[in-house]
Amino acid sequence: MATKSKILFIGGTGKLGKFIVEASVKAGHPSYVFVRESTLSGPSKSIILDNFKSLGVNFVTGDLFNHESLVNAIKQVDVVISTVGHTSLADQDKIIAAIKEAGNVKRFFPSEFGNDVDRVHAVEPAKSAFATKAKIRRAVEAEGIPYTYVSSNFFAEYFLPSLSQPEATVPPRDKVVILGDGNPKAIFNKKDDIGTYTIRAVDDPRTFNKILYIRPPGNIYSLNDLVSLWEKKIGKTLERTYVSEEQLLKKIQEAAPPLNVTLSIEHSVYVKGDHTNFEIEPSFGVEASQLYPDVKYTTVDEFLDQFV
Repeated sequence: MATKSKILFIGGTGKLGKFIVEASVKAGHPSYVFVRESTLSGPSKSIILDNFKSLGVNFVTGDLFNHESLVNAIKQVDVVISTVGHTSLADQDKIIAAIKEAGNVKRFFPSEFGNDVDRVHAVEPAKSAFATKAKIRRAVEAEGIPYTYVSSNFFAEYFLPSLSQPEATVPPRDKVVILGDGNPKAIFNKKDDIGTYTIRAVDDPRTFNKILYIRPPGNIYSLNDLVSLWEKKIGKTLERTYVSEEQLLKKIQEAAPPLNVTLSIEHSVYVKGDHTNFEIEPSFGVEASQLYPDVKYTTVDEFLDQFV
């Protein structure tokens, strides 16, 4: 058995990062989390950091804007996984420069974990965020850095508890709003499953310089399908209101952040069908549940049971 790659996580204490770090440790990879000194000693992330300590995670202190600290951290590992938040997406050029200088990285996973940004039909403000991610992809490729991009589509935890009802926190029991005609299919994955699939790809030659799509068959639902599944679970028919694309675009323009961001992403997925309106071609991508059929992922059906 080949030794497992050492992995450095940048953004490892974040909302998705912590799940990928845990998956890394569980899979037996020596796991390093790049953190600021202030984060390590401050209270804001103490629960996450204590959990990491108990798992045996190694901490490397530094700062994204301190080139030397970044290079030193990268020199200790084989693979770099970035899960930085949306405000730091553009700053990943600093990671690319440090990887280039370090010269030892076998694979880089930039912060993606959503739509495939090369295959979207988005409006603002999502359009700009997707464009930033695409720009980082081009920079990685231009520098000849080996990569895997992870397209994990929707986080189940964000979109399923409300059945994608704007600003709701529980699934509807009487009325439901459906964006568009409700027919384009979306994909919903739990964060720990995204972590598991991502880590499986780290040392896999089949994911080298490819997009890893997390598209398990049990998690592909249109909004209409999703509402029908929920109705079956609660034994009740909901009153459906359909919002036309024109009405939705107007709502996006009028909404304040972060609602406008959410609505513009939902427009891309539920109206334009950007999760599933293309085939995964072997020239650019592979599908996770086909590569790793042994991974037991949480299905949408199972996920919704907790809300019944």
